[in-house]
Amino acid sequence: MSTMETYKHWRLDSDADQVLWVYFDKQGESVNTIDHEVMEEFSGIIDNLSQDKHHKGVIIASAKKNGFIAGADISQFNKFKDIESAVTLLRHGQDIFNKLEALKIPVVAMIDGFCVGGGLELALACRYRVVESGPKTRLGLPEVKLGIHPGWGGTVRLPRLIGGPQAMNMILSGHTVSGKAAVKMGFADVAVPKRHLVRAAKYYALEKPKTRQATFLQNLTNTKLARKLLAPYMRKQLRAKANPMYYPGPYHVLDNWEYVGVKGNEAYAREARDCGKLFFSETSHNLVRVFFLQERLKGLAKDSHFNPKHVHVIGAGTMGGDIAAWCAYQGFTVTLQDREPKFIAPAIKRAYQLFKEKCKEDYLVQRAMDRLLPDVEGYGIAKADVIIEAIFEDLPTKQALFKKLESEAKSTAILATNTSSIPLDEINTVLQTPERLVGIHFFNPVAKMMLVEVVKGDRTDPLVIEKSLSFVRKLDRLPLPVKSSPGFLVNRILMPYLLEGMLLLDNGVPAEAIDKAMVDFGMPMGPVTLADTVGLDVCLSVAKHLQQYFPDSVIPPRLISLVEKGNLGRKSGEGFYRYKNGKKVDAKSTAYDKPLQEISDRLVLCMLNEAFACLREGVVADGDLLDAGMIFGTGFAPFRGGPIHYAKTNGISELYEQFVKLQTARGAKVSSLHEWEMTEA
Repeated sequence: MSTMETYKHWRLDSDADQVLWVYFDKQGESVNTIDHEVMEEFSGIIDNLSQDKHHKGVIIASAKKNGFIAGADISQFNKFKDIESAVTLLRHGQDIFNKLEALKIPVVAMIDGFCVGGGLELALACRYRVVESGPKTRLGLPEVKLGIHPGWGGTVRLPRLIGGPQAMNMILSGHTVSGKAAVKMGFADVAVPKRHLVRAAKYYALEKPKTRQATFLQNLTNTKLARKLLAPYMRKQLRAKANPMYYPGPYHVLDNWEYVGVKGNEAYAREARDCGKLFFSETSHNLVRVFFLQERLKGLAKDSHFNPKHVHVIGAGTMGGDIAAWCAYQGFTVTLQDREPKFIAPAIKRAYQLFKEKCKEDYLVQRAMDRLLPDVEGYGIAKADVIIEAIFEDLPTKQALFKKLESEAKSTAILATNTSSIPLDEINTVLQTPERLVGIHFFNPVAKMMLVEVVKGDRTDPLVIEKSLSFVRKLDRLPLPVKSSPGFLVNRILMPYLLEGMLLLDNGVPAEAIDKAMVDFGMPMGPVTLADTVGLDVCLSVAKHLQQYFPDSVIPPRLISLVEKGNLGRKSGEGFYRYKNGKKVDAKSTAYDKPLQEISDRLVLCMLNEAFACLREGVVADGDLLDAGMIFGTGFAPFRGGPIHYAKTNGISELYEQFVKLQTARGAKVSSLHEWEMTEA
């Protein structure tokens, strides 16, 4: 085979051991994704390999610094004319990977970094898979998160290789696993450190060891009888996590596995046919939209040259301690300050648990612990590139602290507050350089919540905002630029929604009915459970603060009463529900015979009213950013595309009429339709 042949997206190199290296290097992109042109070139390479008499083995690798293959190019999803054209393209992709699988020459996928979606489907069609063992290497088939499912043979090859239950668990959830886990599960051959990766790949290409095969038990799970027995159990588990009305993709995968199995052409044909249909579902359109909203947030300040090394956090409570731990986990040197060592100790203990859970390897845990330094005296202030204040919500105390920080910190250091409610232009009045103050507002739990609000006061320097957005990205979080106004974006919209849920409780609607209505709508949890989880004292504090600016808002008497009694929710063992060891105690459910949609309509309309107010006031730049904030900051039903997109899809004027009826019935003030419609076209 001639190695002189040139391709736009692939590079071929032959080494001294007669191994052909096939490097994927998508032109003009920082990350490898698969599109039609990439696949056509790859098909030609495979055709040439089928005639190759010169080389002893082939290694497919990435020429990018960042990862192996990030799956299909999602921008192609919107270009299908109809279901038939989508199915044809999927079948063509399957044919190419089937040709790859049929090659007589041994082919090794050398995987360093992420290998997901179509990238893993390509790797599964290779004879061997050699993976890097570090934490950045992740393998998976996350297509269900885009409203579809694997369509290039993944739903057939993975269960064939590791058995139905393990494969279904991965595909139906969309979870990714580490290189070591992939080896343990049986769909990778070996996981080695980066320094041994090339040698390991060449060993498999040249020595041709026995290929991985499913065990007897794994094979057994794919038999017709086993599938009939296992599928109903899997379907029941799936229903507890995903509503088939909103997330049909995983149910199609399970149906195909149960009824057709993993052998013969019919399994591939059904996979392509179902996936082709799903491309045109409303769920897929909205989840693809959410993907691009996420990419927009990831792209903010991508050209910034800000390169901080040292973070100083003041306040070692739950938020401050967890922010410090997350920064240390992401590779920063972190000094954590509080009044006495006894206040810092619990944060260090929680950090250790986080590192153990995330890092797996003892030496990586130790490295992260070494980066997190208790600092009662505040020695880190003078060295820090980013200083984050996370003390209690009291304006005079914050002002005094920032006045001190301004005199002690480097002139280039970012001065950030994690306040969830106090406007920046109230804090910065005591500063000689108020333009330095920015809000970097994390959400609890820090290690799980992707969104971070980057808050701009009237005086905040745009360069400080840009640096803060860049810093948040370096923490592997999604930055959302918001204007400094009461509650910013997420709390501003979320609090009226939570209070409305509590008012429904006061009106005799059972908590279980309220929560079920919103879970049915697509929220990760209902408002009553969410209030208990956040902490009723926190809810009351934010509600009181917002009431100063929005005097028409009503704080439910029951919320005040529960907080006065010390019933603060999950953390105290009792709130609106009772808890034991942090888990809800099942109480007798109260009968409720009215349609649950009446509840969800009322709560969603309340949220929409506040969302439109935020747009009018310019809290965020546009509706897309608002939708992104609510999806990544509150879990607003992703398959609905965000509150503003939901309103536009369902008709703003129709929803407004519903809202007017509800507000009029309770004698409340109503905004005008014009105010609702003041969104961008």
